[in-house]
Amino acid sequence: MASRRCEVAVVGGGLAGAAAAIAFAAEGFDTLLAAPAPPETDRRSTALIGRSVAFLSAIGVFEAARPHAEALRSMRLIDDTGRLLKAPTVEFRASEIGVSAFGYNILNTDLAAALAGRAAALSSHLTTVEARVEEIRFEDDHAVLDLGEAGTWRAQLVVGADGRRSIAREKAGIAAREWRYPQTALVFNFEHARAHDGVSNEFHTRSGPFTQVPLPGSRSSLVWVEAPDRADLYADLKPERLGAVVEQKLHSILGAVTVEEPIQRFPLSGLSAAAMSGPRLALVGEAAHAFPPIGAQGLNLGLRDVEALVSAVRNGRDDPGSASVLRRYAQGRVGDVSSRSSGVDLLNRSLLADFLPVQAARSVGLGALRNVGFLRHFAMREGISPGAGFTGIPRSVREGIDG
Repeated sequence: MASRRCEVAVVGGGLAGAAAAIAFAAEGFDTLLAAPAPPETDRRSTALIGRSVAFLSAIGVFEAARPHAEALRSMRLIDDTGRLLKAPTVEFRASEIGVSAFGYNILNTDLAAALAGRAAALSSHLTTVEARVEEIRFEDDHAVLDLGEAGTWRAQLVVGADGRRSIAREKAGIAAREWRYPQTALVFNFEHARAHDGVSNEFHTRSGPFTQVPLPGSRSSLVWVEAPDRADLYADLKPERLGAVVEQKLHSILGAVTVEEPIQRFPLSGLSAAAMSGPRLALVGEAAHAFPPIGAQGLNLGLRDVEALVSAVRNGRDDPGSASVLRRYAQGRVGDVSSRSSGVDLLNRSLLADFLPVQAARSVGLGALRNVGFLRHFAMREGISPGAGFTGIPRSVREGIDG
């Protein structure tokens, strides 16, 4: 069977991979999206912050997702460690920096449906093959992908969006450093008696963050980081008992809680690829970097990878996988990826540390954010769009959030 050809082949059908395939197809590139059928049991949510909303709007996805999303108008950081040096509560309000919301929280299944609908509308440029990539061979002017019974494809550029166990990264010979944390994340959704008013609450506990993020209606999603043995105990509780525990840990700010099953468990770990590109390959999302679900950074960072890659390729349309295009992409992502990855790691480890100077530094830092308006506004603008702390929120991002 003769090989089929495309300009860009995206390996991996998760949210970042689907967004990448749509973005390239929308730019007019003949694009392949190759991945097995996604699981149907994922009830996690994603907080799409600032620039991610603008990007998804620009590629024609967010309009369909918006009815299923809840605006994030305020975010609170609350010290619930019970330690000697207690950090002050810090509240970030989007209205302080002139936007209606920091972003939107949406169930992954609803976002995936919006992506699938947009992909179907781009079928003239986008071919989706539900098959696992079995082999990739990188050559000077193209790459060859073996999809088993689905045949082989030749592509000028391969986008590795296939997660922590990336076959694209492996076949390119790019090493990855991995590490583990002594924690497990419990993830589930719940209903509550009181309105959330678009406010997200992140309680910092000795075992990690306990983060409630609003969903449409009187519902919220929860990411609860615990020691593995305690996480197992909580996950095995009857829903009624677990709801009472969640209400207590939320200090009853949302009233009575009704837990929705399933309860998902994820051991916390991190990963950092030695490079974000190789010959004919660009890595995006968790194929390049992965860290705990803290601070709404994971998918947002992956979407910024995709946005930067499309921008780099746009300026090299004749050969989207050329060395100059890939070098420009990788160099442009170093600062954002390293700063966000180290920031999440530092915050998580600071919660686990009983060392008094670490507690003091954390308390002083959060106190400065609470009491110094300039620093708080800087942090909020940076959270919405990297670099915006110095230059202001770009118009496209501001319109994407408020539009």
